[in-house]
Amino acid sequence: MRISQFIFCSLLLLCCSFFGVAQTSNPPVTADTTKAVTGRLLEPLKADRNHLRKIDSLNQFISYAGNVIMRQDKTLFYADSVVLNPVTNILEAFGNIHINDADSVHTYAQYLKYLAKEKKAYLKKRVRLTDGKSTLTTDELEYDVTVKIGTYLKGGKVVNEKTTLTSTEGYYYGDTRDIYFKQKVVLINPDYRIHTDTLQYNTDTEIATFTSPTTIRNDKKLIIKTRDGFYDLKNKRAQLFKRSIIDDSTYTMTADEMALDSLSGLGEFRGNAVYRGKDSAKGFDLIANNIKTNNKKNSLLATQGPLLLLKQDRDSIYIAADTFYSAKLSDLLKTKPVPRVRDSVDFIFSPDSTKEDSTDKYFEAYYNVKIYSDSLQSVGDSLFYALKDSVFRIFKQPVVWAQENQVSGDTIYMYLKNSKPERLYVFENALALSKVDSSMYFNQVKGNTINAFFDSTGQIHFLRAKGNSENVYYGVDEQKNFIGVNKNSSDVIEIRFDKSKPKRVVLINAVDGTMYPMRQVNHEELKLRNFRWLDNRRPKSRFDILSSQ
Repeated sequence: MRISQFIFCSLLLLCCSFFGVAQTSNPPVTADTTKAVTGRLLEPLKADRNHLRKIDSLNQFISYAGNVIMRQDKTLFYADSVVLNPVTNILEAFGNIHINDADSVHTYAQYLKYLAKEKKAYLKKRVRLTDGKSTLTTDELEYDVTVKIGTYLKGGKVVNEKTTLTSTEGYYYGDTRDIYFKQKVVLINPDYRIHTDTLQYNTDTEIATFTSPTTIRNDKKLIIKTRDGFYDLKNKRAQLFKRSIIDDSTYTMTADEMALDSLSGLGEFRGNAVYRGKDSAKGFDLIANNIKTNNKKNSLLATQGPLLLLKQDRDSIYIAADTFYSAKLSDLLKTKPVPRVRDSVDFIFSPDSTKEDSTDKYFEAYYNVKIYSDSLQSVGDSLFYALKDSVFRIFKQPVVWAQENQVSGDTIYMYLKNSKPERLYVFENALALSKVDSSMYFNQVKGNTINAFFDSTGQIHFLRAKGNSENVYYGVDEQKNFIGVNKNSSDVIEIRFDKSKPKRVVLINAVDGTMYPMRQVNHEELKLRNFRWLDNRRPKSRFDILSSQ
């Protein structure tokens, strides 16, 4: 039986039965006199003494004292003393009040007042209601029988198995089975702790609804902050709204709407969702209109305009694509090998470590990949990036721009150091182009592979092309006048740069080449195979990245 239903039935029966006794004469209540009230709603089973006092037509009292016991069906009522005014229909009971409903629901208090005409009951002093599973304790409780609403305003506590809920105010709605807790609401159980100012709970559906700023914590340093939402305790599912925040030890998540399933570990975050990694050395933000997570696999899938931001003080890297997927690198290595492309980094993760490795994460980006930083930009079809080695692997016709230089090939590995370009490795159909000042001429380098290295400022300072290498280089004097153009081939071509512009070209093994005067050569015919100047595809600013999403 519900607590609210029990209060209603018990108090109503108690009042009616006492009122019925008040219309009779005043015999002493003993085992022999119980037959005199047979058939009434309540049978007086025992009272040490009773007394009728009539002051005037409006003030009449029947009092029972000493171990008062009454019964209705299987429900027993106990009190030290009872006073009833049969004219005003006001009942008062004092001392060790106990209502026992078939040994299933028990109500305890030290004082009871019932207004029969208004159908309102007031319980005071150590009020306790229990059904064997949950217990409500408070010092004062008011119950309106007509609308079936119970209220406490001076603090109360509900204990249900391992869950304890306290609040300053509480409102019980018997018809809808809703309970509203207000002011300094605290819910504690072994899994989490909730602090809020208003909490609604439905005893049928077991759904808790938050309508004011709420903080949820657990022992694993997880903190959830919300202002609007609900949690289904039975199915362990939650929906949160109004830019709720999840703060874990390794990340934070913010979104307009959140849907969480604790049993499956799945979550969905909609509307300007922001996933923020906390690692200071390799921190990142992932922004999208839809992010789906799987806590059991430590994975996430971002769609609807996703943007990945690798944070750095002055030169953060922005990455956009149609779709991002991220999970633990250690789990990926169990299903397929990931080639090691940086000699100083081993893909080894300790299975016995109690602290989660913040570098144990990788990102995959699919379709229409765009990368922007102040020192480097790139486009491609797909991308793989591991926090462990800080290397972008860009596939399917990738293009990279570094200042005035354009590099393309079938696949490009872009190495980062402190979120700045450190090295480019291009293989198959590798081609590097750089525009010569403001002219329409281009320095060109081609090879099976190209390695380009950057200085600490993010500018390219050395390039090496290997395998069937070819080179077209325009020479200029100190006044930047053209003195001719060289077209060469060799096994290896090395180029030194100054302020990101070619300054010295070295040819190694099987060298063959010609220098042409500027006006005696068709410059279009000098262009190497697969020559394409793709500046129209180059992201010019981070706003190009954002506007394309």
